[in-house]
Amino acid sequence: MARRPVPRSSRPRTAAVAALVLALLAALLGGCSGGGGAGDGRIRIRFQSLAWQKESVAANKELVAQWNAAHPEVQVQYVQGSWSSVHDQLLTSFEGGEAPDVIHDASDDLADFAHAGYLADLRPLLSDRLKEDVPERSWQSVTIGSGIYGVPFLQEPRVLIANTALLDASGVRIPTPEAPWSWAEFRAAAARLTADGRYGVAWPLKDPVSATLNLGVSAGGRLFTREPDDPAGKAVLRWGAGDAVVPQTIHDQVNTDHSASRATLGMGGSDTLPGFFAGKYAMVPLGFSYRQQIVSQAPPGFAWQVLPAPAGADGPAQGVSPQTLSIARDSPYKKEAAAFIDFLLRPAGMVRLARGDWMLPTGARALADPALRTPEWGWATGAALAAGLRPAPAQSVRGYPEWKDKVATPALQEYYSGAIDLAALERRLVGDGNRVLARYQR
Repeated sequence: MARRPVPRSSRPRTAAVAALVLALLAALLGGCSGGGGAGDGRIRIRFQSLAWQKESVAANKELVAQWNAAHPEVQVQYVQGSWSSVHDQLLTSFEGGEAPDVIHDASDDLADFAHAGYLADLRPLLSDRLKEDVPERSWQSVTIGSGIYGVPFLQEPRVLIANTALLDASGVRIPTPEAPWSWAEFRAAAARLTADGRYGVAWPLKDPVSATLNLGVSAGGRLFTREPDDPAGKAVLRWGAGDAVVPQTIHDQVNTDHSASRATLGMGGSDTLPGFFAGKYAMVPLGFSYRQQIVSQAPPGFAWQVLPAPAGADGPAQGVSPQTLSIARDSPYKKEAAAFIDFLLRPAGMVRLARGDWMLPTGARALADPALRTPEWGWATGAALAAGLRPAPAQSVRGYPEWKDKVATPALQEYYSGAIDLAALERRLVGDGNRVLARYQR
């Protein structure tokens, strides 16, 4: 039950009766609150986690249990959330006064919540250890205006998952983190890997926006820029040469080279794996965490490897939207919530969470752990890419979710299928997009 003000009665009451009623209501409200004090004197805070893989859920619950055992006066309740509905669910809980104290989300979902006043500014709450361990580029992804509204703790580069036998037989140069393919080399390699009944690459682009923008960072693509003369730092959309490199490569692979499958454009990453295992696609660009599914689902004897994503003029850089932990502004126990976050994200804990989600930690000490740098299953390749990870171009942009859903997703899907040309794509992303952003930044 949320804490809400008790309405004043229009009927006269004695002071004693009023005091008694208010005291009883306060006790009842305090006892029903999902996060708060209890009759035993303990503080109880709620931690909503979006962990979904079995290993990750187990790691989160074990860390919560460790905290509770060591802090009997501050007990944490684990609450299971879902990535598929988190934005709307959080919005409803914020507006209803029932938000969890500690909130698991992603950095690109924080801007509207922060501007609405739903999240606490963490600057006075963060420990020096945590501030120093997480690099500045990661803190930039959660800095909105002058405040910090989340702790970035997990990040996921995009990589190429390749069929080793087909790759070796093709004779193409094998890229490494130190010497990745250029986008032109990648296009040529995909064409060389294409044969009768087999595509060189499968692009799963059911959600095309984040893949396009984040991979485009390597080519100098930004799309979103801040007005330098605007004290409010409003974001606008501007199209540059670097913004065209990735979408044009994908478009040409599908429509000109026929080295990329048209059928996979509407698929999610998991949907492409059966065809990948069957040799229908030689390579699939996927998030780093998909390795877990490949390990568990690949047929016996199937050999695969992790390759770095192609690099452009800006080198092996790409945008990421780290997973974050935030604190609700209305939480009465912000210091305790911050202490729990600090406990959860100690180096050993961050390593456990990263391995549970098959992702990379943001913390420098955790990233240096030998367990995340083994060649097995491509961990070393991913760790080598961490230095090139940058905040996604749309970080902290108000109106981004609407632009993504209503403008960018349909425009990119039409462009990749060949229904519109590059000039039309630019007009829609920039022209229609700026009208959306303007509504949020008046």
